[in-house]
Amino acid sequence: MIKFEPRVGYFSAEIGVSPSIPSYSGGLGVLAGDHVKAAADAGLPLVGVTLLYREGYMNQHVDAVGKQTEEYPPFNPSWLLEKLDIKVSFHINSHTIHLAVWQYWVEGAGGYRVPILFLDSDVPENAPEYRRLCYRLYAGDNQHRLYQEMAMGLGGMAALRAMGYQKSIQVYHMNEGHTAFLTLDLLKSAGGNVKQVQQQCVFTTHTPVPAGHDEFSYESALPALGEYAPENIRELADNHGKLSMTHLALNLSRSVNAVSQLHGEVARKMYPQYAVSDVTNGVHHLSWTARETQHLFDKQMPGWVQEPVELLKINEVPDDALWDAHLENKINLLDYSNAMTQKGLSPNLLTIGFARRAATYKRANLLFYDLERLSEICEGRVQFVFSGKAHPRDEHGKDVIQELYRHIRDLNGRVNVVFLENYNMWLGRLITAGVDVWLNTPLRPNEASGTSGMKAALNGVPSLSVLDGWWNEGCRDGENGWAFGEPAVPSDRSDANALYRVLAEQVIPTFYDDRPAWLQIMREAIKTGVNFTARRMLDDYTSKIYQLK
Repeated sequence: MIKFEPRVGYFSAEIGVSPSIPSYSGGLGVLAGDHVKAAADAGLPLVGVTLLYREGYMNQHVDAVGKQTEEYPPFNPSWLLEKLDIKVSFHINSHTIHLAVWQYWVEGAGGYRVPILFLDSDVPENAPEYRRLCYRLYAGDNQHRLYQEMAMGLGGMAALRAMGYQKSIQVYHMNEGHTAFLTLDLLKSAGGNVKQVQQQCVFTTHTPVPAGHDEFSYESALPALGEYAPENIRELADNHGKLSMTHLALNLSRSVNAVSQLHGEVARKMYPQYAVSDVTNGVHHLSWTARETQHLFDKQMPGWVQEPVELLKINEVPDDALWDAHLENKINLLDYSNAMTQKGLSPNLLTIGFARRAATYKRANLLFYDLERLSEICEGRVQFVFSGKAHPRDEHGKDVIQELYRHIRDLNGRVNVVFLENYNMWLGRLITAGVDVWLNTPLRPNEASGTSGMKAALNGVPSLSVLDGWWNEGCRDGENGWAFGEPAVPSDRSDANALYRVLAEQVIPTFYDDRPAWLQIMREAIKTGVNFTARRMLDDYTSKIYQLK
């Protein structure tokens, strides 16, 4: 067997490669999984590093009034992962923490494979409190998060050494700041040589929202880090008196990038002393096209799996074939929705989807700003499918879901709206492929990228969205989807009124009265999606960020 010699070490606190492996919570993790899949497709020797969560993120249950509760079913890694015959360790305070290493191989379209290493704290050598260290993603108090991120960075580097991988790795890619402690391991090995570490590391920041940037008190962090905390740790990581994982990554990387052009503008204002570039996210085209869409593409544009640019030939696909594939996707979604909700959604109605994490800035309830106007525009003509989880500790996010349920009750059946619980990768593909229009309503400019709209586009589903994230650069208003809202001074009132106006004057009339025009918008959405694939994204990282020798 040829020895695998990775050149990129890709660290991420979550990597979502399969709905069967509970190693992701949402967009960040799914994006990381798509990055690894694209590397396998392209034959890029990359190794992913993450934690093994034996209770995953959470399963969501929503009751009749919209109250979210969480369950944490156990995951048995031996079902899908290979346990390696190695164990590694690192120290928290004076305690030695042992980690088992599991491996999962991601196979690309051409047969090339890249591994993901999953670090597991549930081993008998650990004290009981440390065995549960990695049980849940983004769980526990701030100290627990500190320890998890030490396992991620310090334990991850130990695993690469144990595998012999560090000998060939040229670049360590930190996907968000959760992984930044790997730089302290490198710094220790380099005898404190900051420039040497910077030359080995690149950093991707994913959000302008403060909650996405972990910070720890020095009182807890320094004793825990022990010998891994250099004397100049405050110089490298300080942000207003706290150890900032983002600042640690910023200061110990040769390259820093945002995840869309607009996010790049925002990030450069957030971090004016750093040279922040941007690489717009992309999605793995094969993973996010529904079965019927894949069959259509296989028949009409063979070669699209290996070369997504083949999809630019979508104009050659007959109208009936394009519509029939979409209708099958739609029926699959509505069958599932009706089985779960008994709401009787109809395939004959314009169906609009909204599915993402329940966070206040994503404004899931903007659509319901004026229920009378919404009813006047949509009654008997439009139905809506919603989904999304709130973080277990985000009470405001949970309130968003309860407010959504109140709006649904207040509509009293005049407009059919369903909420599908337990949003995950499987349900995400079902919804993004099965609706007619993808709705996105963030408070600009807080949506750094928004990859769900890219997934919809590849299935021929146009976006109806605020000009935020990827849509700010992908939208050709009226041609491949629609934009609404006031970019300069956004407000709920003005954005909601603009949304109603676009629905009433453009989206609904085109869907019902001009099917050829609608089909052309679908085609343009697919062509737009070609530029927002993980293949294009990886090409950008390889040429602009990694610069491998």
